[in-house]
Amino acid sequence: MRHTYHDVEFCATRVALGMLAGKWKPILFFHLFAGPRRFTELWRDIPRVSKKVLLEQLRQLEAAGLVERTVHNGFPPEVSYQLSAKGAELGPILHRLDQWAVKHIEGVVQIS
Repeated sequence: MRHTYHDVEFCATRVALGMLAGKWKPILFFHLFAGPRRFTELWRDIPRVSKKVLLEQLRQLEAAGLVERTVHNGFPPEVSYQLSAKGAELGPILHRLDQWAVKHIEGVVQIS
């Protein structure tokens, strides 16, 4: 059965944007495109995000298969995150979306 865009629950674009939606997820992608990062590095590099919210956003990205979590042995144990192959495929798409936003953001959002 072929779905149309009138089938709200099956709209692929809506589902994809839902996976990426969140105040901190685009910023997380920006940092993770550079390579694997420890949780503490991400928390330090993203001002104003609480540890709880950061962990929640990372877990959502992990559940969507866009981010992989690795626990490193040691004391205390270190946790790092990196983009999965599926998450890395978003690089050119998010870069293009960023270019579009920069071009059209004037008059929509005031940047300080």
